[in-house]
Amino acid sequence: MTLKHLNVTIIGAGIGGLAAALVLQRRGAQVTVLEQTEAVSEVGAGLQITPNGMAVLTALELSDALAWSSQRAKAVVLRRHGDGREVLRLDLDQYAADLRYYFVHRADLIKILADAAREAGVQVRLLQKVERVDCGPNPVVHLANGAQCGGDLVIGADGLHSQARRALNETSQPFFTGQVAWRAIVPNHGKLPAEAQVFMGPGQHLVAYPLRDGSMVNLVAAQERRAWAEEGWHMPDDPENLRRAFAGFGGEAHHLLSQVQDCALWGLFRHPVAKHWHKGAVALLGDAAHPTLPFLAQGGNLALEDAWVLGEALEAQPEDIPAALAGYQRQRRDRAVRVVDAASRNAWKYHLRAPMSWPAHQILKLGGRLAPQRMVAQFDWIYRHDVTRQA
Repeated sequence: MTLKHLNVTIIGAGIGGLAAALVLQRRGAQVTVLEQTEAVSEVGAGLQITPNGMAVLTALELSDALAWSSQRAKAVVLRRHGDGREVLRLDLDQYAADLRYYFVHRADLIKILADAAREAGVQVRLLQKVERVDCGPNPVVHLANGAQCGGDLVIGADGLHSQARRALNETSQPFFTGQVAWRAIVPNHGKLPAEAQVFMGPGQHLVAYPLRDGSMVNLVAAQERRAWAEEGWHMPDDPENLRRAFAGFGGEAHHLLSQVQDCALWGLFRHPVAKHWHKGAVALLGDAAHPTLPFLAQGGNLALEDAWVLGEALEAQPEDIPAALAGYQRQRRDRAVRVVDAASRNAWKYHLRAPMSWPAHQILKLGGRLAPQRMVAQFDWIYRHDVTRQA
């Protein structure tokens, strides 16, 4: 069955919103995307597309475009912060040869999705700020300019501060995790290979990997601290604050940090996974439903999964939207909770302090020598999950 004659409004032109628009438009729906900014674009930042997200892009016939504009990850390398000495190498080429991991500039992925969506016939309306959403069988989206719109289905892909989520759930207060993170992009003067380098220090870690043609490096630096920082990616900070915070990092990490000219700082907050993902003909998707910390690189990948499963659920029951949305939540919520919880637990492994750090690093080294396949496969339940092949 197709979704012909189904009119859909999607709030938000991020990864999840554009992917959902493409999935639904190709199944016959008429889709309009509302984006509050003046252009469909993203600030400079990198992200990782893991095999579970790549499965969706492959099903959407976008894998080649993604591969041409990104770096395929060959390995993940854990290093000591002081001198950069290798602790553990997770060789993806050798022990996960059938899988594909990519480092991609967020703006490039957004462009790939936006171009494909527009080519399919999706209408993207810019400068459309949503003030509230009224749920029901005939949902209404109220815009800041006084206009209203809706359709047969409204999808909230509007991120952390989602108006759609607010309409479906009681307001919940996120809590500060005691961690902040900086993002920056620097030139790849050191010719960093196509590997994720994780420099582990006491109470902090730095992740670095190349983007695009390898000429630039994406940096994400996370630190435990009591001082609160505002939530959101786009808060500029003085690069000297970043360098002072990571002054104990030597070797390649020190060189990369010395290259930072512009950076953004944001506080890491833990949000609960939404209890209700749908009501009437309104549904949530991506960060609006399940915000996650960045320590397993699953924010964008989960949003891609959501988009595909939502399309499948609606196509299976196009005559009963509430039932289709209920099926979508049943398929997605438990997995989202598990991934979000795993990401929340993952950072401490990189932040060990003396005297625990030395024996922990020795255990990692031993595991890498004796059971490298097992070390690589520890998150197979995330990465080998393929929503495009689920019954």
